[in-house]
Amino acid sequence: MTVYWFKSTEPEYLDALRHLAFRNGVPFSGVACGSSMVQASAEKRREVLADIKKWVDVTDRLGASHLRVFGGQLPAGATVKQGTDWVVESMKPACDYAGTKGITLGIEDHAGVTQSADVCLEIMHRVNSPYAGINLDITHFIPGKEDPYAQIKACVPYATHTHIRDVFDDGTPIDMDRVWRMLRDGGYKGFLSAEYEGKEDPLTGVPKLMNKIKGLCEKYSTA
Repeated sequence: MTVYWFKSTEPEYLDALRHLAFRNGVPFSGVACGSSMVQASAEKRREVLADIKKWVDVTDRLGASHLRVFGGQLPAGATVKQGTDWVVESMKPACDYAGTKGITLGIEDHAGVTQSADVCLEIMHRVNSPYAGINLDITHFIPGKEDPYAQIKACVPYATHTHIRDVFDDGTPIDMDRVWRMLRDGGYKGFLSAEYEGKEDPLTGVPKLMNKIKGLCEKYSTA
């Protein structure tokens, strides 16, 4: 449930969404906000922390247990080290707050400071919270910088939610069977969400992607 598509955050609207999902047997795998923690200004970082706490409350109201957050794009002139420090500074108290509601924050390896496994893992180690994880998008590691499969494998033990596409950002097809072996070997048992951004009509492209995902889940399920 991506919050920038919500019509409102009023309790009545959120309660209606939760009820509609229940009536249709649809669990919310989580909520996703767009708050950027890479802020050079201490005041801005405080504002982002307050924003994340607001979305934690929305997540709780919807009955979900996971909130996707972003590290964000580095400001001009900032270093990766500075950006990582800012993320840790904000994510620590955000996880402390989320934990009081049983909600986990998953930082996504999205465009920006978290687009490498090394940074994602450093954030996990420094935040050091049971309510911190990685919202693992298997496609977003910087193409050509490092082996993307090695980066996926390194993040699997910390993954709390996983986005699935069948091509990397540069258009290279993904060996999805190889990824599923990593998920199995890493003990991943969380939600998998299909993200479709292909050129084919979604009415035909999405079912094809879903069939791949279902087939691999059946092949590698330990249930």
